[in-house]
Amino acid sequence: MGTPEFPDLGRHCSVQHCKQIDFLPFTCDRCDLSYCLEHRSYIKHQCSKAGNNDVTVVICPLCAKGVRLIPNEDPNISWETHVNTECDPSNYDKVTKKKKCPVRRCKEVLTFSNTIKCKDCSVDHCLKHRFGLDHDCPGPKKPATTSSSFWATSLLNVASSFRENRQVARDGAGLRRSSSGSAGQVEECPQCRVKFSSVTALVEHVKKVHERNNQSRVRKMSIDVCPKCGRGFGDPVSLVEHVEKDHGGTSKA
Repeated sequence: MGTPEFPDLGRHCSVQHCKQIDFLPFTCDRCDLSYCLEHRSYIKHQCSKAGNNDVTVVICPLCAKGVRLIPNEDPNISWETHVNTECDPSNYDKVTKKKKCPVRRCKEVLTFSNTIKCKDCSVDHCLKHRFGLDHDCPGPKKPATTSSSFWATSLLNVASSFRENRQVARDGAGLRRSSSGSAGQVEECPQCRVKFSSVTALVEHVKKVHERNNQSRVRKMSIDVCPKCGRGFGDPVSLVEHVEKDHGGTSKA
């Protein structure tokens, strides 16, 4: 068998009534014999060592799923079991119908190599309509408000209010500490240099002593006014000197 250049090229089918020469023969993994394309399966060449390794699958015309035929069992029983348990006719369109670009008047079939998913609308498009302006993209979807997000927002609000209240309490405690620390200091009057133990005592001292003295001084002080020019003087002597010097020695108006 074969040629002088390739002496091992090709094999005859091991089935007695076939004996077809095949240059790409199939070797059975159970009986290790060579077979042609037609007799490659266990059933076709009636392999005696196949056992339960023979797997035959039939495509269901209703759901396009593969139905495995169990060895030594009637195929009709396997078929009825599939129809009554796992057959789903809605799967037929998903398997057989080819997915196309959703853009109107575009008949491009979407495959692995020409499918682009839009980042905003999450819809598959062809390469020609992959940009948002080309397929009238509505934009990213707004997240729906759920009860979990509502409770999360409420918890955040409670936490923020708790932080604010705690900060206010800290500020109040700091003010109390500063006031208590300054209570032991000695306050001194800037006019008479008398020292006091508190600011309140210092204020009362200033009101009673220094403000009353200033008011009494204002009451005792009198001003003489020149009848000619209306200029004021603190004593009569200054007024007379002013009249004699500036108005010719007369004080008559």
